[in-house]
Amino acid sequence: MKLCDFVCFSAIVPELTASDRNGAIRELVQALHKEGRLGSCDPEKLTKTIIQRENEASTGIGKGVALPHIKADGVEEPVAAIGRSSQGLDFRSLDKQPVYSVILLVSPKENPDKHLQAMEILFRNLNHDDFRRFLRQAQTAEEIEDIIRDAG
Repeated sequence: MKLCDFVCFSAIVPELTASDRNGAIRELVQALHKEGRLGSCDPEKLTKTIIQRENEASTGIGKGVALPHIKADGVEEPVAAIGRSSQGLDFRSLDKQPVYSVILLVSPKENPDKHLQAMEILFRNLNHDDFRRFLRQAQTAEEIEDIIRDAG
């Protein structure tokens, strides 16, 4: 599996309208829902569950990135939406810095191995300074898509 195999390119949001963490999560869930990628998941219930999880432990991993992720019933395959905020969002990150790139991953609950595989691919790419920098600097969905495809 490669990064481009599970990122939903039509659910890329090059400039999130949300000004806070919960709004960004809601916006990315809605982007996946609009594209029909959430299977039988109720987007409102999914959003509430992700926000509840964020309240327990932040997925702001530092260096300007947040990686909210969840295993959900009704989803067939791992799918990710990507949002970018030029303003920066407070995700209560480990490094206490704003988040500029949000990658929301939704995976099938009944297949935790696929979730772990997708997370490993995300972390492997996010460990590269260039990948994070290019993602943050991208201005359009097309530019973000190119970065994801180049990452492999």
